[in-house]
Amino acid sequence: MTAKPATDTSATEPAEAEGEAARFHTLLASFEGQPAATAGQGKDAVNEPMIRHWCEAMGDANPAYTGPDAIAPPTMLQAWTMGGLSGHGDRSSAYDELFALLDGAGCTSVVATDCEQEYLRPLRPGDAITFDAVIESVSPRKTTKLGTGHFVTTRMDVHANGEPAGTHRFRILKYAPAAKKPTEPGGSTEPGRKKPAAQRPRPVINRDNQGFWDGVRAHKLLIQRCTACATLRFPWLPGCNTCGSPDWDTVEASGAGTVFSYVVMHHPPFPAFDPPYAVALVELAEGVRMVSNITGVPYDKVRIGLPVHLEFLRVDEELELPVFRGSEA
Repeated sequence: MTAKPATDTSATEPAEAEGEAARFHTLLASFEGQPAATAGQGKDAVNEPMIRHWCEAMGDANPAYTGPDAIAPPTMLQAWTMGGLSGHGDRSSAYDELFALLDGAGCTSVVATDCEQEYLRPLRPGDAITFDAVIESVSPRKTTKLGTGHFVTTRMDVHANGEPAGTHRFRILKYAPAAKKPTEPGGSTEPGRKKPAAQRPRPVINRDNQGFWDGVRAHKLLIQRCTACATLRFPWLPGCNTCGSPDWDTVEASGAGTVFSYVVMHHPPFPAFDPPYAVALVELAEGVRMVSNITGVPYDKVRIGLPVHLEFLRVDEELELPVFRGSEA
């Protein structure tokens, strides 16, 4: 009698899992292009009180947002579509079905990751807002530090008095939380092994600020400059907050600055940060301000008016950040 050789399934199991993941993604992708909400209507027309509240909250005194020819701040685009506490009754069944599939696959947690807006025309007081939304894309399975799941992008097309006014894309991660590793007293994940250092949070890079981070990689701190009115602005924005022009170029900061304001963080203790530490609002010599860390002086020696100078800090193999070095008097 000849014995049958044992079957090695170690190579086929990963392939089967990948095939199942691909089939599931095909099912999820069938929802792309289906409505997430249809024939939505803003509960209020664009109005001056809401614009005023927004500008006061943001500290934006741009004169374009007041007076007889006022427009709404472009970044308010989504605000006019929100349903408030009572919500909207226009969410589609396709959206609920997609989430039910993800929930059934164990992706029961959700986190918002980013949003993008495009502005097609200014919104003015009295404009009646309507909108509809589609499920634009569902990503293949992705593994993140939070867990494994799928990115779902919804695109909302906003109209004012029936005319296209802008587009709002909102992306979430629907995921199955990663299992926590058992830890020993003291935080070690394995006996006798030191717990690895937590990774510094990664900056969100999109098409509006890509040029800034390209500059950082080249050890340049780039400031946007409106080519219509020459106003410098920071952080990077898609349009000028003085004249509204979308056209711009950049100037390189000299690196000199002073501490305009600061806080000392004691609590809560975020991973990858070691409190207490100082976070400063630095006024650059060019006149714009940016938030950054202060190096070279203890946290309790940071003061308003402290002269600082730009340097680039290598955080890890992937991340480099602009920071400012001060010196004690």
